[in-house]
Amino acid sequence: MPRDIYQTVTDRIISILERGTVPWRIPFTRSPGEGSAIPRNLVTQRHYRGINVFLLAVTAMIEGYGSPQWLTFRQTKAKGGQVRKGEKGSLVIFWKQHATTDRSTGEPITVPVLRHYTVFNSEQCNGIEDADRTKDEIEGPEAVFEPIGEARAIVDGYADPPRIEHGGHQAYYAPKEDLVRLPEPDRFERRESYYTTLFHELAHSTGHSSRLDRGLDTELAPFGTSDYSKEELTAEFASAFLAAACGISPPTIEQSASYIDHWRKRLKADEKLVIQAAGAGQKAADWVQGIHRE
Repeated sequence: MPRDIYQTVTDRIISILERGTVPWRIPFTRSPGEGSAIPRNLVTQRHYRGINVFLLAVTAMIEGYGSPQWLTFRQTKAKGGQVRKGEKGSLVIFWKQHATTDRSTGEPITVPVLRHYTVFNSEQCNGIEDADRTKDEIEGPEAVFEPIGEARAIVDGYADPPRIEHGGHQAYYAPKEDLVRLPEPDRFERRESYYTTLFHELAHSTGHSSRLDRGLDTELAPFGTSDYSKEELTAEFASAFLAAACGISPPTIEQSASYIDHWRKRLKADEKLVIQAAGAGQKAADWVQGIHRE
């Protein structure tokens, strides 16, 4: 029987939520001498994307792996290493273009199909050493202060952005006015919280019809609906991706029982929600950074 990848990923995220951890709030900060914590392939040195970032980062946190580098069984063998006996691999998903025929027209077409493979952390293998880290990844003490500057650079680099205003006590994005409004920066307990909140609202702004067109200014989903939840989860993922891009930690203030229970119920009701929202969140984060992929 074919493996239901959507359900497998959803079950994994739900199991993480039931441990009391919100996976899209996992920090990806750099520590001096430790390099980037964003999961990446050891051989290609490419960072994983979408839901894979969170699946691998949470697994590393739970299992206590200090390395952010992963590789397949075949890559391990090619490098002269060996996966230790009894080690369990981690799921990675990807979309593959599949050639088929349009049933109504008979014309050849390609459609995206969800596929998966298994990877192992480098610490699960014998005879494997992590790839050398770049100089930027092992910067000195100034990295403690630099992430805020990098966060500001992301905000300033957002091409054709919404209007950003400060004041009041709430943070929100108003699609009709294409306006992001949030409290003054000094009202936040931590500067990191200010930027991750701003990233969350900027992610919503990418849904405007002039950008990625998720229907926010034309067909805004009512509060409490599945579409509303998907948009909120999309912004949560995007904020985490943007925080990772500039080396700051997502805040953990909302990892409350009610918050976790809300998302557990949503994910149980829709097995595709977490993968779709993570993909949309990656696109939103890319857009804010000026990366416009097909």
